[in-house]
Amino acid sequence: MSPIAINEAHAPVNGLKKQVQTTDKVASPQEEQLVLNTIRCLAADLCQQYLFLHFSGYEAWTLDQIKQYHAPVMSGSMAAGHPEIEYPGIEVTTGPLGQGIANAVGMAIASKQLAATYNREGLKVVDNKIWCFSGDGCLQEGVGQEAISIAGHLGLDSLILIYDNNSVTVDGNIDACFTDDTSAKVRAQGWHVIDMYDGSNDLAAILASLDEAKMTTGKPTFLNIRTVIGHSSQKQNTGSAHGAALGDEDVAHVKTTLGFNPDEKFVIPPSVYSYFAECRPKGARAEEEWNATMRAYAERYPAEYQELQMRLSGKFASDDWHARLPSKKDLPAGAQSTRKSSGVVVQALLPAYNAFVAGSADLLESTFVNYIGQVEFQKPESGLGDYSGRQIRFGIREFSMVGLSVGLAAYQKGMFIPVVSTFFMFWLYAAPAARMAALQGLRFIGIGTHDSIGIGEDGPTHQPVELSSYFRCLPNFQLVRPADAEEVIGAWQLALSEENANTPSLFALSRQAVPLLEGSDRNKVGLGAYVVYGHEIEPELTIVATGSEVSRAIDTAKALTLTRKVRVVSMPSQKHFDAQPLQYRQSTLPTSKSLVVAIEAWSSYGWTRYAHASCSMHTFGYSAPQEQLYEKFGFKPEHMAGKIDAWMHKWRAEARLPSVGEFDELLLGYAQH
Repeated sequence: MSPIAINEAHAPVNGLKKQVQTTDKVASPQEEQLVLNTIRCLAADLCQQYLFLHFSGYEAWTLDQIKQYHAPVMSGSMAAGHPEIEYPGIEVTTGPLGQGIANAVGMAIASKQLAATYNREGLKVVDNKIWCFSGDGCLQEGVGQEAISIAGHLGLDSLILIYDNNSVTVDGNIDACFTDDTSAKVRAQGWHVIDMYDGSNDLAAILASLDEAKMTTGKPTFLNIRTVIGHSSQKQNTGSAHGAALGDEDVAHVKTTLGFNPDEKFVIPPSVYSYFAECRPKGARAEEEWNATMRAYAERYPAEYQELQMRLSGKFASDDWHARLPSKKDLPAGAQSTRKSSGVVVQALLPAYNAFVAGSADLLESTFVNYIGQVEFQKPESGLGDYSGRQIRFGIREFSMVGLSVGLAAYQKGMFIPVVSTFFMFWLYAAPAARMAALQGLRFIGIGTHDSIGIGEDGPTHQPVELSSYFRCLPNFQLVRPADAEEVIGAWQLALSEENANTPSLFALSRQAVPLLEGSDRNKVGLGAYVVYGHEIEPELTIVATGSEVSRAIDTAKALTLTRKVRVVSMPSQKHFDAQPLQYRQSTLPTSKSLVVAIEAWSSYGWTRYAHASCSMHTFGYSAPQEQLYEKFGFKPEHMAGKIDAWMHKWRAEARLPSVGEFDELLLGYAQH
């Protein structure tokens, strides 16, 4: 059971995310028992969330929808096996265990930051709790533990984590693999812990615990509620109750045990609907209270109100933000690493717009996501910052960092643009969370520095020769590898464009300095690839390269002896090039008319789509100074020019172009160790 993050504010539709309203009604013990038994009969795992949306008045969540839970219906069904963000009342898509906890922590950060930024005395326009429901598996996953740790450090009292502690996973009782004292561990991580021992029956104690959680300040709250999985089933307290349907016989047993007719299906007593009937009017009252607060806020603080409304609409800027970026003529003429060039954009944009929240996994300065005048997001009593801060030190928690950014982005879509960074190699740790952002259409900007063998002495553990293949094939995700400072600005423009408001981006940036290229153009980065050197209408050879290898490709082109009819194409984004019209793609990379070779100090995987051959990596890297590594693995321009000359001579002798399956690895076997 993956965590479900519920952003429950004082208003049901206050513009700051979908809400869930619970009842304050005082019910008799008999009414409470009927509600519990009805839910036990109807629900299992995540279906309970759908039931509560139905009971509390979400019109889209009809009983017919709930009947389709886990059913093989390809269209018209919202009750997926795991909740999906597209549907009413669903905060985030869950499923991969532990990530929902990280999402909830991100939402709690969003709530605290917005409140500190916009609330004024007597006018709390943001004032809500984030409720996260979690099971055993989520607390075993590392990403969940990372998120719990950072939430405790930050003192996020806007967060309440409810642990459905039934001690059973798919394999059975967790005693076989997990004997942690969870309450003690979470308490040591800075949380307020409430222990509940009869969560399957003692509703009054649960409600009292929830009230205590809502009143707790200074710390996030963890409710450890012991429950019985498969309550009243013959399979209760077993792995079978977790991972498989009960079957008709056991379902009949449950209904009989709980006092229902075993022959009736999906029958809900009217008194259950009566129990929840006040949810909608209660929510309407709360919404009107919030609207009144907003009207008063608009009158007293018009500038803040206008900015808040703009961000609620999903826009981060009210002006022409492009004008803040330096023109190409104002960029440094000397060689500069692309990570440093990205820092120029950070300095130009992030201080100016409150939508940006920037952070790093222990590499704030190294990845250049820090900026002048930054305030760190920290609990005020720490002396390190306050909750208005937009700079986050995530610690060495890459997976959780990106999971938190998903929660920030999901709190109210478009209100925040998280900027998160680490070395490119360690985006492998964060890849599952990046995938969930892409799946949900939630934008963040990822910075991945030290992106090649050019990292040097840190060695093969830090040199990402293979990682690009995953991010290049990830749906609704854009990996951009800029060649110089001008293309870096183009990458930022691409990521922040309105057409990419639902798409996360990751920039692969160099540690080593690269020159500012004469032919680079920020406005052509969105084409995915374009001619950066040489303008032969019908070249004999096209060299296509990315990132720090583009300047090496140009030097290689100049060193060729067999032809001067050569062009160099920079390809910062394969995905965007694939989206261009066929005529543009064929004119840029004329594989049917001339030879095309790729140069990239990563794996050659995928280059067969664009080239006839490549100069690529075929081993892991090595620990040595960067220039020695480029020489060791064959990427010196003079060496590549010799290889390409010989390769061109072979195909000239055959008087034809390579066909499918004749892709050549020009540096294959070079400098293996």
